[in-house]
Amino acid sequence: MAFAVVTSASAFWLLRRRPLPGVVAAIGTVLVLAASSVATAVVPADDFFRDRHWSFGLVGWLLLVLLSDRPALLGGALGLHAAVSVAQFLLAGTPARTEVGDAAIVLFAVTAFQLAIGGLIRLVDRRTGEATAVAAERERLETRAALARQAGRDLRAGFAEQLGATLPLLAGLADGTVDPRSDVARTRCALAAAQLRRLFAENDDVPDPLVHEVTACLDVAERRGVAVTLAVSGDPVDVPPALRRHLTGPVLTALTSARTRARVSVLRTPGLVRVAVVADTTGGGHEFPGATGVVVTSHTQDGQTWMEARWQPA
Repeated sequence: MAFAVVTSASAFWLLRRRPLPGVVAAIGTVLVLAASSVATAVVPADDFFRDRHWSFGLVGWLLLVLLSDRPALLGGALGLHAAVSVAQFLLAGTPARTEVGDAAIVLFAVTAFQLAIGGLIRLVDRRTGEATAVAAERERLETRAALARQAGRDLRAGFAEQLGATLPLLAGLADGTVDPRSDVARTRCALAAAQLRRLFAENDDVPDPLVHEVTACLDVAERRGVAVTLAVSGDPVDVPPALRRHLTGPVLTALTSARTRARVSVLRTPGLVRVAVVADTTGGGHEFPGATGVVVTSHTQDGQTWMEARWQPA
């Protein structure tokens, strides 16, 4: 009865591929060893370690079920079980020499086989764990490689997009159709340089990518001698790269046309991201097409051009 209870309780966890709780393993071990001692006590003296002493071999298998993931405790429990069985065997009467030999053979064969099975279980568990770890590491490396390939494709696509606008300018400068001394050519060159500088900044690992890209746009204007100020408010907001390009577009447009000074502001709230620029340039007010959800507007008054891009996070 005790053996059936222990087997049923163990099956509850094992069939669900879950390890036995320590309390269940401890109680089950004590119960099995006690039941084995009781069953052995009623075995006739001349039947120890023979067919009627069936509990001796069965107890070892139940201990394997209970303690297979605890090898030290398993070895101790099997040793205790064997020692108690031998003690009961010797106390039952003076055994004959042949009985001692038979008992030794059975004791060694059963215990050694059960210990070997326990070692094999541990070996399989260890190899399974190593294989699982290797598979997880391989999956992690494959994921990183896939992300790196995707990042590379995105980077090449971004460069191709920017170079698509830059190559005609370079071709015009090379064949002489674009005069590098003209204000229009200089503005186009400044815009192309700012676009490429922003593209490089997109791939930097920084805590606040939007402000980092805006700062990259400012750097190009400052190199042209434009006095630029930047005001940032609010905590960083996660903005996708494509939307960041549309949000920084007004900054690029205004700064490349600015003559002497410009003021850029970045506002971030949970419900609104706004990038605005005021510069001393000329041009009519108009609305720019943007990405879905991004509205870009501008107007000019008294020699000052104001441009703004707004995006409301979902």
